[in-house]
Amino acid sequence: MKVSTKFYTIFFVLFLLIFVNIQVNASYIDKNNKRILFDFNWKFQLGDVQNAETNEVNDDNWRDLDLPHDWSIEGEISEDAPAGGNGGYFPTGIGWYRKHFDIIKEDLNKIIWIEFDGVYMNSDVWINGNHLGNYPFGYSSFYYDITPYLKAGENIIAVKVDNSQQPNSRWYSGSGIYRNVWLIKQDPLHIAHWGVYVTTPEVSKESAVIEIKTKIDNENKSLQNGKLRSVLLDSKGNQVAKNEIGFSIDSEKTQELNQQIKINSPSLWSVNSPTLYKLHQTIVNENNEVDSQTTIIGIRKIEYDVNKGFFLNDEHIKMNGVCLHHDGGSVGAAVPIGIWKYRLEKLKKMGCNAIRTSHNPPAPEFLDLCDEMGFLVMDESFDEWKIGKRKYAYNMYFDEWNKTDLIAMLHRDRNHPSIVLWSVGNEIPDQKTEEGAKTLKALTDICHEEDPTRPVTSACDNIAADGGATTLEFLNALDIVGYNYVDRWHERQELYFSIDRHEHPNWKMIGTENGSNHGNNRGSYSLGDDLNSVKPDYNYNMINSEQLWKFVKIHDYVIGDFMWTGIDYLGESRWPGISRSFAPLDLCGFPKDGFYFYQSQWTAEPMLHLFPHWNWEGREGQIIPVLCYTNCNEVELFVNGKSYGEKRIEFPRQGHSGAWNKFDNPVVNPTTADLHLQWDIPYSPGTLKAVGKVNGKIVSTFEIKTTGNPSKLKLLPDSDTLLIDERGVANVRVEILDSQGNIVPTADNLVTFLIEGEGKIIGVGNGDPNDHMSFKLSERKAFNGLCQVVIQSTQKSGKIKLTAKSNKLKEAHLDLYSH
Repeated sequence: MKVSTKFYTIFFVLFLLIFVNIQVNASYIDKNNKRILFDFNWKFQLGDVQNAETNEVNDDNWRDLDLPHDWSIEGEISEDAPAGGNGGYFPTGIGWYRKHFDIIKEDLNKIIWIEFDGVYMNSDVWINGNHLGNYPFGYSSFYYDITPYLKAGENIIAVKVDNSQQPNSRWYSGSGIYRNVWLIKQDPLHIAHWGVYVTTPEVSKESAVIEIKTKIDNENKSLQNGKLRSVLLDSKGNQVAKNEIGFSIDSEKTQELNQQIKINSPSLWSVNSPTLYKLHQTIVNENNEVDSQTTIIGIRKIEYDVNKGFFLNDEHIKMNGVCLHHDGGSVGAAVPIGIWKYRLEKLKKMGCNAIRTSHNPPAPEFLDLCDEMGFLVMDESFDEWKIGKRKYAYNMYFDEWNKTDLIAMLHRDRNHPSIVLWSVGNEIPDQKTEEGAKTLKALTDICHEEDPTRPVTSACDNIAADGGATTLEFLNALDIVGYNYVDRWHERQELYFSIDRHEHPNWKMIGTENGSNHGNNRGSYSLGDDLNSVKPDYNYNMINSEQLWKFVKIHDYVIGDFMWTGIDYLGESRWPGISRSFAPLDLCGFPKDGFYFYQSQWTAEPMLHLFPHWNWEGREGQIIPVLCYTNCNEVELFVNGKSYGEKRIEFPRQGHSGAWNKFDNPVVNPTTADLHLQWDIPYSPGTLKAVGKVNGKIVSTFEIKTTGNPSKLKLLPDSDTLLIDERGVANVRVEILDSQGNIVPTADNLVTFLIEGEGKIIGVGNGDPNDHMSFKLSERKAFNGLCQVVIQSTQKSGKIKLTAKSNKLKEAHLDLYSH
């Protein structure tokens, strides 16, 4: 039979359309083909809606959106907002979500769950008008079995989110279904929810033992026989080992199966080489594979020594940590994974190797990134127990819900190799009471029961406090004593951990939260209001954090320290501020000067950083302090080609080695005991240039120039390709440049954005904590020369074109791609 060319053309086009559709939709189904991302095509209505839980309510005029969604970040900033400065002066309230979806008749024979990674807060869920339950805590993941209420054809999920009782948080929480939702379809004989627990009790470079505990649910009406097959795959997908075990489970019962896998020459998970394996498990029943699940694991060994601190795979590691809240700046609490990846890459470049999830369980994909990128994680559960900090916060629910919420965190997260420590509380007021020690014991007992492989801490801010200190019973109940602001009280300003080290030599100690070297807002410097005198505000804020780091660094018994915070965050603010600037990275992820301090101490690649900027018109001839962070040991400063001398720095200082007056490295003769260098320079416009040397050899240079007026824009994306299956984002840095291409450090031009093609703007920002413009507009003022626009792909492949415009400046264009 002869087929025309036209037929082939039509067939090819149809094939492409079908193929693209399959690829796009399949990308949201996990590789087990039973866990389906359920984020798309929801309806939303702000405010309470009568009968919205019923199938009869008409939602045609509700807003169409995809999850995750945070309605607070979309609202108007107001000094009168009920959440106040705790919530960054954003609105809260009540919101309703509904989703219409079809179930085919064959699926009615399956067990079907709906799983929420996080809803803030007080969620109620209905399916076809049937109430499934209420979940108060906004940070726990939870699920419901919706099998009994489904019908063939259209079904409707309704979710009410009530964040109206304020204040209920000390920081910005967001409002809504702000994390992913999943639909899980499975055989009545299946692996239980969070039913896989993997440990590595024996680990060396030569071999490893992997123990697997798997709970299997039999929801059939009869006894079921079968076998569980567990296959370990390496990072390239090659089978490394395999184990099979038979089972026989009565109807409506759950059984736990124990398996062990031994492998030779394992690739160990570490902060510098975070190698991951896949454990693929299959249930075989009557020769049919009825259920499967893949768990990502890492093979590693952790140890805490009271004298030497923390060891990973027998290697001593100091935890160079940061605390992180859960918001993503301009996107609020609904944070795409691409934003977290961008932020974690910045922290990694700074030399950070550890993260504390303050003060709640994070999104599951955040922990996936920590596994992949090699971060050590302190996973934290609560900010309150029985004694509250805010009127409507978690203390209202603690007695009823603490065990449920803690176990949810432990079961969900315990297979992550990145997690090396559990925290059951932050600055808990109960720490000062007799009852608090009893509560702590109950919580630590749960942790030890559900995961005996990791120790437990709580972040204590009242150790040695006047007017009510943490009780000794409380501290003795901790596996590791966590110190918040160890230098806060009296002589501890200088002695830090050493007092308790002397009095309690068996305590293991960690800095769970301490002040960071954050300086001022990014790029903000002042010499005072009087043009006839110089009173700088940027040359002293680093002293406390420098001295603390010196102590932590040289005392091995201090496991590490987690600075407050790694990235600026929304809330916990005072008007007109809407965010707090405690971090070395601002709300956009742009580095502040403090970023380079930590980089100088935590990384080995030669680096230099000078500050402040050199635009001081009207200050000619006045003496201005110029500061430098560096890991070079000699730095010479030039101003317009003239040398202002060499400064030297060394930490830790070296002692004699091998013989008297012999040294392993060339002698430095440091000019300061601080961890920064400083020159006092008479101001004249032009160029500052620092030349850094190590052992007399030039290894790094850094320049700051006096700039001209703003002339043009420049767009710099962190990525030019947006992956649809990750709902990819590009974090685009916008620079205001002078005619010579230098960033103008005082520029505040308004920048307008135009986007075309398969992308959308999901957030704009600039790092200014006092800027009240909406994060959801298509324009933003620059703050000290920079602003940011975040672009997210649509669900189609194609080109994205971004244009940035500003009055009297040359516009900029950027091409991105979605696939």
